[in-house]
Amino acid sequence: MARFDLNDTVAVITGAAGGIGSVLAREFAIAGARVVLAGRTEQSLKAVAEEVEGEEALIVPTDIRDPSSVDSLIARSVDHFGRVDVMINNAASGTHPKKPEEVTHEEWVSQIDINLTGVFNGCLAAGRQMIRQQSGKIINVSSTAGTKGNPGMIHYSAAKAGVLSLTNNLAYMWAEHNICVNAVVPGLVATPAMIAYGVTPPEIDGDGNPTPRLSRAPGPEDVAALCRYLASPAADMITGEAIPVRAWNKIDRFWE
Repeated sequence: MARFDLNDTVAVITGAAGGIGSVLAREFAIAGARVVLAGRTEQSLKAVAEEVEGEEALIVPTDIRDPSSVDSLIARSVDHFGRVDVMINNAASGTHPKKPEEVTHEEWVSQIDINLTGVFNGCLAAGRQMIRQQSGKIINVSSTAGTKGNPGMIHYSAAKAGVLSLTNNLAYMWAEHNICVNAVVPGLVATPAMIAYGVTPPEIDGDGNPTPRLSRAPGPEDVAALCRYLASPAADMITGEAIPVRAWNKIDRFWE
């Protein structure tokens, strides 16, 4: 299992208090990584830090929309741990479906700022440090809304598509620095919020029969497992890829 371990790896995780981010933090700590938890509020990050096994997690309240805040995140990570080996740009913001003609300018800007510019800021801040180190792994969390589109959330979809382009461009530009840049592309994920909304397929159908596992939405742990693989030495030759996590959910693959 050595090639899949993350012993002594320093991993920065944005959106670390969210449904996927908190599971990422636990998964990476279990794998041996030293984790930096970034998010908007210190209180929510402390709750995640208490659940993280292994070494004490570093908490850094961060606004990913602000380049100086993200630069400070990386600087504090380096000051504390000496380096940054993995950057997971996981922080994001969803939105409610609406017709494209009803999307306001403010809503468009908000979605682009958080879901695309925030990822760009994280890539650049971590990338500069990784160039100095001549090594690193950047993992951007996109969405199937960015691959097949999502007409009900056109601004969110456009931002997530931009993440895929950003990932591909940086993988090309930073290959000479031994920096792998990949995107994880989840579909509908059974986070606590999605379960509460009732939009994820149930484990038991209306007749009391188990729903086939691959017909249900993957969980945050499935996204975290793929991120762990991409961060590990086993994935040292993988870069510029966009890898879905969607089981067999039709709506995450095809236009309806």
